[in-house]
Amino acid sequence: MTEKKRKVILITDGDEYAKKAVECVAKEFGGRCISSTKGNPTVLSGPEVVKLIKKAKCDPVFVMFDDSGFLGEGSGERAMKYVAQHDDIEVLGVIAVASHTRHAEWTRVDVCIDKFGELTPYGVDKFGVPEMEMGRLTGDTVYCLDELDVPVIVGVGDIGKMAKRDHYSQGSPITKKAVEIILERSGYNG
Repeated sequence: MTEKKRKVILITDGDEYAKKAVECVAKEFGGRCISSTKGNPTVLSGPEVVKLIKKAKCDPVFVMFDDSGFLGEGSGERAMKYVAQHDDIEVLGVIAVASHTRHAEWTRVDVCIDKFGELTPYGVDKFGVPEMEMGRLTGDTVYCLDELDVPVIVGVGDIGKMAKRDHYSQGSPITKKAVEIILERSGYNG
């Protein structure tokens, strides 16, 4: 008998604010946040993260990855690619987090959510303000997303922040909306 694939949502941020926001939202959706994937940069390897995902009590499993602004493919992206391409993992979607990266790494996104919780076809910056380019987001752990086969990529500003509009004390409404979009578009119904 084969093991069923674990349903996973990837998040391209791993600082303390992101951790608290993701933990808050995961609980609301009856999922699990792998809190030990927090880190700036990511310190766990792809195989270590997959082991933790498989141990999670229920789906969806929320996993954070962070490159801490390093140029090119950093530890967070290497781990994320490993997880996303693993045979036992089904990626439901990605929350791509904007940053003021010094190296202008970017990815295509399907939709973004601005700091007011409104959907926009334009990319957003770290503060959740729409930018000029359509369908494109700049961040420090997004370089490899275009290489991954995932159903939906939702762009947001700096998760857990955006002038406290996504703070966990308020239920992280922007992160929550991103998860709702991912679950809806992936067809997941827990």
